[in-house]
Amino acid sequence: MMTLMVADDHPLFRDAIGAVIAAGLPGTRLLEADSLMRAMQQAERHEESLDLLLLDLDLPDAEGLDGLRRLRATLPALPVAILSAEQDRRTVLAAIEMGAVGYIPKSTPRDDLLAALRQLLEGQLYLPPQVMRRPPPAHPAPAVTAAAADPRLARLTDKQLEVLERLSQGASNKDIARQLNIAETTVKTHVSAILRKLGVTRRVQAMLLAGELDLPAYRAGRRSG
Repeated sequence: MMTLMVADDHPLFRDAIGAVIAAGLPGTRLLEADSLMRAMQQAERHEESLDLLLLDLDLPDAEGLDGLRRLRATLPALPVAILSAEQDRRTVLAAIEMGAVGYIPKSTPRDDLLAALRQLLEGQLYLPPQVMRRPPPAHPAPAVTAAAADPRLARLTDKQLEVLERLSQGASNKDIARQLNIAETTVKTHVSAILRKLGVTRRVQAMLLAGELDLPAYRAGRRSG
């Protein structure tokens, strides 16, 4: 039996999440907390059985990412995912950098929410594609030629660049496999190669690097070259 906790100070929202979980993940035990202090107390009490804590960023005793920071310091092994109305891309990536296993906007539709929870409970990272997908710039930047690009991108094959671009948008391995019509095991192999060639150890580091190096412009330049 899975055990989840939702830490949110709005009873109606906790009830709504509880109803979604009860219907879509039958048999799941749900714990509730209306403050960070109570969440930490319950998490310590159920440390051995708690599979995932869903943390709001606007609790009465913890503002922004402070709650996540304190949870990571006190219970570093506990999987914590952010469940918040905040959808700023920088906040999402900062939460992942601090050790969150996922970030779910409160506006996420019911079916997508359940899919995100299943993904997290399977041990995968979840990021919201609609937040990670950058809007096109008002004045598109010129394509980056292969010669002018960062050499780390030049080490990647065309297929690995495709995988990295989707990875940077928050897509899961399963999503990438479906979009590129390849096996999920093949995606995992590509991701491992991407991390090695970029010199990073975590998916989120690869995502951040893809943004810093302007991956779309590089891909455009590589295709035209």
